[in-house]
Amino acid sequence: MAGKRVDLARIVLAILFLAALILSSLWILSPFLPAAIWAVTVVIATWPIMRWVQSWLWNRRSLAVLAMTLVLLVLFFLPFAAAIGVIVGNAGKIADWAEKISSMDVPPPPPWIADIPLVGERIMSFWEDIGSAGVHELLLRAQPYAGPLTREALSTLGSFGLVLVQFLLTVGFSAILYARGEAAAAGVIRFGRRLAGERGERSIRLAAQAIRGVALGVVLTALVQTAVSGVGLMLAGVPFAPILTAVAFMLCIAQLGPGPVLIPALIWMFATQSAFWAILLLVFSVVAVSLDNVLRPILIRKGADLPLLLVLVGVIGGLLAFGLIGLFIGPTILAVAYTLLREWVAEGEPPEFAE
Repeated sequence: MAGKRVDLARIVLAILFLAALILSSLWILSPFLPAAIWAVTVVIATWPIMRWVQSWLWNRRSLAVLAMTLVLLVLFFLPFAAAIGVIVGNAGKIADWAEKISSMDVPPPPPWIADIPLVGERIMSFWEDIGSAGVHELLLRAQPYAGPLTREALSTLGSFGLVLVQFLLTVGFSAILYARGEAAAAGVIRFGRRLAGERGERSIRLAAQAIRGVALGVVLTALVQTAVSGVGLMLAGVPFAPILTAVAFMLCIAQLGPGPVLIPALIWMFATQSAFWAILLLVFSVVAVSLDNVLRPILIRKGADLPLLLVLVGVIGGLLAFGLIGLFIGPTILAVAYTLLREWVAEGEPPEFAE
């Protein structure tokens, strides 16, 4: 009896149709995908908090969703309003600072710079050229570039409107997921089970654990580091401490730490201010920088049972590849790939070598 004939053309056309359908759907949804990814990340990371809030609000899901949505709105608008307030409140100081810069003289370079191998003479020559030209003349030379810089600034301000829309979409999607979180999670788990059986279901759960672990380890550590740095800067009386604190937070999120903000502030304090306040800032700086190596591993291991090196590589690589959202996408992808690879290798091993 002849075997059943395979209709190859039908199979190929069906696959092409499905691929075209998926790509077309992604194309249509592409304006909403960034907000949707952020919403999924935020909801997964804060789901235990939402359940705790619900238990305090008479177990009413609608009240908990409203409270979490208001918190998300406040977390965006308060820092933005604070930054605007700091800039407006210090407008006079900023103008005086800019005027002093335009009239200041560049000091001569230290002699030890010439002893730096390979680049010392070039640095000396460049520094002397700047000193002979003067800051005012340098500003005049930079004037032709003011037009392109202005256009770039206007473009950035225009893109802020798009960022605001994306944020509002994220908050809206987050509210929907908070309200229907269990149903959405069950649907995703069913999809993973249909796709790869128990292994697919475990991968879905592991992805959620990875997102929550990164949120605990990276974001919470960045918040604690920023809080310690900000308190130190404000107590020491460093100018524009709120703005420097905001910059330190962005650097901590980018896994660079608060050092690029605290080290120049320390140099300025020891050079121009009281030794007591400089030493106080040094103590806060040491604590803030050291927290990265102590607090983050503990929180990541608490949120997800994954190799710490895998999570850190995923955080840094994801940030470079996908931007800020890559902080969560990178570790999630690596965690799922690592688990699937480990289980696949274990299936082919003899029982005495299997874990």
